[in-house]
Formats: sequence, structure tokens, C-alpha cells
Amino acid sequence: MPLSYKAPLRDIRFLTNEVFNYPEHYKTLKSGENADPETVDMMLDSFADYCSNVLMPLYQSGDAEGCHFDKGVVTTPKGFKEAYDMFVEAGYQAIPFPEEFGGLNMPMSVNLIKSEMMGTANWAFAMYPGLSVGCMNTIMQYGTAEQKATYMPALVEGRWSGTMCLTEPQCGTDLGQVKTKAIPQEDGTYKISGTKIFISAGEHDLTENIVHIVLARLPDAPEGTKGISLFIVPKFLVTENGDIGERNPVNCGSIEHKMGIKASATAVLNFDNATGYLIGEPNKGLKAMFTFMNTARLGTGMEGLAHMELAFQNSLPYAKERRSMRTLSGTKEPNQVADAIIHHADVARMLLTQKAFSEGARSMIYHASRYADKMFEGAMLGDDAEFHKWDDKLGFYTPILKGFLTELSIECAKHGMQIYGGHGYIKEWGMEQIARDARISTLYEGTTGVQALDLLGRKVLIQSKGKVLLDYTANIMKWCSEYALDKGMRKFVWELTKYCAEWNTLTTRIMLTARKDREIVSAASDDYLMYSGYVIMGYHWARMAAVAYDKLKNGGSETKEFYEAKIKTAEFYFEKLLPRASGHSESMLAPSELMAMDLDSFNFLD
Repeated sequence: MPLSYKAPLRDIRFLTNEVFNYPEHYKTLKSGENADPETVDMMLDSFADYCSNVLMPLYQSGDAEGCHFDKGVVTTPKGFKEAYDMFVEAGYQAIPFPEEFGGLNMPMSVNLIKSEMMGTANWAFAMYPGLSVGCMNTIMQYGTAEQKATYMPALVEGRWSGTMCLTEPQCGTDLGQVKTKAIPQEDGTYKISGTKIFISAGEHDLTENIVHIVLARLPDAPEGTKGISLFIVPKFLVTENGDIGERNPVNCGSIEHKMGIKASATAVLNFDNATGYLIGEPNKGLKAMFTFMNTARLGTGMEGLAHMELAFQNSLPYAKERRSMRTLSGTKEPNQVADAIIHHADVARMLLTQKAFSEGARSMIYHASRYADKMFEGAMLGDDAEFHKWDDKLGFYTPILKGFLTELSIECAKHGMQIYGGHGYIKEWGMEQIARDARISTLYEGTTGVQALDLLGRKVLIQSKGKVLLDYTANIMKWCSEYALDKGMRKFVWELTKYCAEWNTLTTRIMLTARKDREIVSAASDDYLMYSGYVIMGYHWARMAAVAYDKLKNGGSETKEFYEAKIKTAEFYFEKLLPRASGHSESMLAPSELMAMDLDSFNFLD
């Protein structure tokens, strides 16, 4: 039985219309002028149809076939080129970009909803156009007028695609070790030489050109991260009239043989005196690159949601149909040979965990998407102050969204395999593919440990001395105070208030301990990130419950059963999942004796 996907439009509209009021939010954006409710609804229906009926049928077949590599040429699995041509014809790549380049000039959040549906239906396929967004964002913010005119129209149309070339064989996260060279030429161009690895969508047959954004060093560059510049290096050079010119010496040396997302080509790219064009200022490429990274980290958080949702959507019908034994409380389906496994409490627990995590993750991402709208518009309008204001706000969320949600996606995939039992381990059922595909999400754009250290070390302790957390928890506690006397909400807001107070205390204790023991920051960071994620998701479930109570009383666009299910799921989250935060709080304060053991004592084999 193949996997299936149906876009969760009811839940999406609940969040966009009733929880976060996107229609009013869009009125504050210049790009929101085109995002009237009727247009957005029409686009959501179009995305849903394309993803369910075009992309989902290619999910398992694409994994089984994988990408083909032959002497530098990469061919995507059967059906991918036709599906991509439909994507281009529908104008989906153009959604958030300016009209002057052929875009639809709509908010980034509309594009992110599209990305959720595409990623859930077929994450490997979604990566091909998805990587282009970061490339375009970088060119839009740091490129010259000529560079924008040269590259943006074809990228916006989807006729060309883009990548970001950061990682090299000797370095991943530590980009200060980048060795790729950029030699200035008399005509103002640069000759780029070096090898980049793990380049998603680095080579393929879907578009006529691929625009690589490449980190490299100028000859006189200082060492470390202060000496990295950013360059545009197209696969094919572009003529003066915008046509495809001669082939640039950028060659695919191989593609990786991976655990999952096998239909996404992950390339080794060799630059051999390839022609490149400086983007942004010399030696400040890392700053420009983070424009891409924040987009990518939000996108990787979306990947976590995608795998949660797909695992849940397919676990649920299986649990309703698969029969095994009778429940401990007695027979539930006397006319059947055995009860459906969904009636067994442990299976219901796993399904509710998948549901609570996926719907909670969607709320967290859709909230952050409003910040992304503001940030993206600042970049499009050339308003650096506005861009940095919202980039800073989003910066607190991105490591949590990326690290926490991707870790939960692995758990949801694991629950799916457990629910399927032996069939969960068999390829034809597809659940093992979700588990394999989800595994990379904790590694993309920096591992969970990197995200955790970014959150605690950089964002909370160094950059803000704890103020970013104080401000965030103050907003939560203010919201909680508004419901303190509400009978239905009391159980949520009292717990949240307690956790917010503890969160601040934990931060202060780590900060004080770090004065004598610097390693406590690294030792505590993973627990700190997970604790932060559970509390933030708790806040989002409380908000959804508050809206559900209000709509039950005053009327909403959904059914009574829908709102009641929201409240029940919120209760499950607070009773069964949020308590996990307490374990993380105890662990993070344990002394950082991790580094006390002599390295030779980690193992004794001789």
C-alpha cells in the first residue's frame, strides 16, 4: 500500500485565519496588497492539488530509482522533469519576488505554506526549487542592479535554479577553513578554483542553467571567517542579451550515495578557473551568506514538520484498519475478528504524539513566518534597518525551529514504524523511507548541537546577556495573565507561567556557572534547546486552545469536533509531552564533567 498525502488545509486555515490573522497581517505589508483572502485561498487549493496528485506519486518511485550520474551529467528520476515543468508553468517559484523580475510580489509566508505542502508530498523534489529561494534572496539583498537584471528574471521564472556552495572536504560548519580561491581578473571578474561538497541540487537536468553562490577567498584575504567573499558562478555564462552562453568550468565530480532523499542530487562540484562575479563587499561574504542561512534554517524546520505530517497522515489510517487482539478495557469492535490497533492506548499515545508535534510545529513555523514576511520585505525594499530588526527577532527562533523540530520529526517517523510493526521496516509500505529521509534534517545547515550552541551561547548569553529570553518569556506571561481566571485555560496558563519562570532561572544559573566553567555552555546547550522547544510549543498549544474555546463559544469557520480536538490535543501535550522539559532542566545543570575524562580513557581495546 503506497503512501498518500492530502494537504491539511483545514489546519492551515485555522492557523492563518483564526490564530494568527494573516489577512490583517498582510494589510501591514506592501507585498500583502496581492494577498487578499480569495487569492490566497485559490493558491492554497492549487498547491494542494499539485502536491497530492503530482508530487506524492513520485515520492516512493523517486527514492527507488534515485538520481543517475554519468561522466558529470546528473539525471533525475522518472517524472521529475515533467513535474518541474508543471511547477514552472504554474508560476510557483515567482510567489514572493518583485514584479519587476516577473514575480507575484506576495508575502514570503505564502511561499512557505507552498513549501510545506511540497516538502510533505516529496521533500527530495522540493529541494530543487527550494535551494533557489536562498540564492535569490542573496542576490536581491547584496547583488548589483546589473546582477539582479542578469539572474533574477530566469530564477524567478524557475527556468534557472540556484544553489549555495559552502562546504568543502575539510570543513563544514567551521567556514573559516574555506580554501576555494578567487583570483581577480582585469575585466573585473574572478577565476574561482576549489572543490565544494554536499551541494544539494548542485547538478541536475531540471533547468537550463544553475546559478551557484560560492564562498571563496581573495589572494590578500585575512585568515578565518573575516577573509571570506561571496561570488556568483553560473553553470553557463550569460550573454549580454540574457541568453545561455558558453559552459563555465564548473563540473560535477560525483553525487553522494545517501541514506535518504535519494531523488535529490547531492553533488561534489569542482571549480577549475571558473568565471565568477563578486556579490557584496570583499571579505564580507559570511555576512551575506547568513541571508541564505536564515532562510535555509527556517526551511529545514519546515522539513521537520513535513516528515512529522507525512508520518502521521499514513500512520492514522493504518492504525484504524490494522486489527490485533482486544483492548485491556474490553472489546471495542465485536463484529470484527479483533479490535483496530488505534483502540490500544499505546498506539493512541503514539498517534497523538505525532498529531501534537506536527500541529504544534506548524503553529510555531507560521508564527515565525510573519517575522520572515517583515524581514523579507525590508530586504526587497532595501531597508537595512527594517531587515535587521526582524532578522534579529527571527534569529532567536531559527535554531529552535531547526534543531527542536527536526529532532521531533525523527521521533514521529519512529512512531510511524512502530505503528506499522513489521510493515514499517518494509520498503513497499514507505514508512521506513520517511525515517531515512527525516534523518538528514538534523544535520542540514548545522547539526542540532550547532543550533543549540548558537541559541544558548550566541543568541541568549553573548548577544543579549539573557535579555532576549526575558523579553520573550515576559510576553508569554503577559498573555497567560489574561487567562488566569479562565476556567478552561487555567490548566494551561499556570503550567506555562511556571515553566517561563524556570526558564529564566536556568538561563541565569548557566550564565553564572559559565564564569568559572566555560564548558557548561556547550554541555548544557542541547538540553537547553530542547527545553526551549517544549516550552515554546506549549505556548503555541495554549494559544490554539484559547482560540478553540472562543470559537466553540462564539462561532468559527470550523466544526465543533475540530475545535474540541484541538483542546484535547493541547491537554495531551501538557499532560504527556511538556513534562519532558523537566528532565532537560535537571540534565542541563549537571556539572560539565564531560571533559574531565582523559581522552585515552574513553575506550579500552588493547
